[in-house]
Amino acid sequence: MNDTTPTPHGFVVAVSLLGLVAFWALAARIGNDATVLPGPLSVWQLIVEEAASGELSRHMTATLFRVACAFFLAMGFGLVIGIVLGTKPMLNRWLGPWLVVLLNVPALVVIVLCYLWIGLNEVAAITAVALNKTAMVAVTIREGVHAMDPKLSEMARSFRFGPAKKLRHLILPQLWPYVASSTRNGLAIIWKIVLVVEFLGRSNGVGFQIHLYFQLFEIGYVLAYSLSFVALMLLIEYGIVGVLETRATRWRQPA
Repeated sequence: MNDTTPTPHGFVVAVSLLGLVAFWALAARIGNDATVLPGPLSVWQLIVEEAASGELSRHMTATLFRVACAFFLAMGFGLVIGIVLGTKPMLNRWLGPWLVVLLNVPALVVIVLCYLWIGLNEVAAITAVALNKTAMVAVTIREGVHAMDPKLSEMARSFRFGPAKKLRHLILPQLWPYVASSTRNGLAIIWKIVLVVEFLGRSNGVGFQIHLYFQLFEIGYVLAYSLSFVALMLLIEYGIVGVLETRATRWRQPA
């Protein structure tokens, strides 16, 4: 008799990541040149040293602060814009091309313009990152609104739902898969753009450290700071976003 019990997702993720580390270790061993590709143990030792000195936590905190600010701004404005354009066809017809333009403006251009217009400060850095992501969130949410079940909208009209009640009980539950997708993509993209922002014009953060060690050709330190923040993003993805998604979509599952 076949055992159809599914393997726990956490176990699969852990084994998959261990496989990636093993592949990295094998590639480093084959290359046999720590100045080009240091192995996992060497990078781990650097992470421990930077953590013990306090430098790792200081720079990661600075980057995480910028990521959080830009993320919530982009998600907030993108959610509002997406819902408005999705529910107002005429407005979407006129303003939709604006989103297409914003989607196709390179992130580097937005960053440079914000630094030139606002200055080399935190406001410019966070604004540049948020602007780069807002259009993408808005487009995703707008498509989610277009995909909503029209029968549920008719039901809401029949029961005379007010705007707030309709938003809470009708729109947001159906939009959650699109919100979750925007959240995942947003976190993945925003922190990378933040690194570019820090690389170009900040005096702290993971991007600043990568810039510093790039100039010194210290690949081990570049990997140490990069992978430390990747690990933090993985914890947020599987520990927060995944849990919230499961709870928010529980109503879709059969009783």
